[in-house]
Amino acid sequence: MKPILLQGHERSITQIKYNREGDLLFSVAKDTVANVWYSVNGERLGTYNGHTGAVWCVDCDWDTKNVLTGSADNSCRLWDCETGKQLALLNTNSAVRTCGFDFSGNIIMFSTDKQMGYQCYLNFFDLRDPQQIDDNQPYLSVPCSDHKITSAVWGPLGEFVIAGHENGEINQFSAKSGEVLKKIKEHTKQINDIQPSVDLTIFITASKDNSAKLFDSTSLDHIKTFKTERPVNSAAISPIMDHVVMGGGQEAMEVTTTSTRIGKFEARFFHAAYEEEFGRVKGHFGPINCVAFHPDGKSYSSGGEDGYTRIHYFDPQYFDFELEA
Repeated sequence: MKPILLQGHERSITQIKYNREGDLLFSVAKDTVANVWYSVNGERLGTYNGHTGAVWCVDCDWDTKNVLTGSADNSCRLWDCETGKQLALLNTNSAVRTCGFDFSGNIIMFSTDKQMGYQCYLNFFDLRDPQQIDDNQPYLSVPCSDHKITSAVWGPLGEFVIAGHENGEINQFSAKSGEVLKKIKEHTKQINDIQPSVDLTIFITASKDNSAKLFDSTSLDHIKTFKTERPVNSAAISPIMDHVVMGGGQEAMEVTTTSTRIGKFEARFFHAAYEEEFGRVKGHFGPINCVAFHPDGKSYSSGGEDGYTRIHYFDPQYFDFELEA
């Protein structure tokens, strides 16, 4: 089936995210705009305007009431999902790289970059306390002096945050005390993306070391490894099948020197248990920066360096993918 092409950004896509029901798809890019789309037909519902720098991350709470965005303009912003009104502006000293709501939607976390003489911080705000927002004072701010956080997600029950770092480390930070509960280093290079499964019991990491890996969320036990010959920018776990999808490609600055075929710009499907690749989907004219499965498992989306977001519908039991020998 022909994919739905979403053209709403002028620069490369940085993250895409479905809401819990899957009827909405949020996309952010390096062009200061956050968009929201109907996932069923690709119609643009609206934009969240206010950022003045590249928007690095986006998240939506459990009941699709609020949207959270983090940007290189040194701010994290909270929006009303329906009206597009800005509800809160949290200023930081450096760019906001990752953000997310916990399961209740009451607590938000975001991490800042290590730049301009400032170190990386992981900040926690409780939205039920307006004073924290007004004073721009998080109830917990955890310094990460060694290596900055490049991707982070909430763990099960909102007790801790799982963070991937630029040196390949994965840490569990307690949302109550800020202490590091567990620490592992299975990747040799930067972790580009972390995405949990639907029930939050496992998560998948995508790394510059040409691999994606599955881990147990609570124990951080390494379960599976999926290897490619190019850096992996993003990976997602299917909610209904034993499948993972990965997107990547070579570094953006090297793209112009190779053809699309050599650049390996396809989305690649692997079996989660056997670690074998069984399908590829072409489409993007540059590296894929982010992938996400629809909550019903019958479609997935990918956002690319080319500025397009593509929604692919398929029947997971009858793949018509081309697998190259």
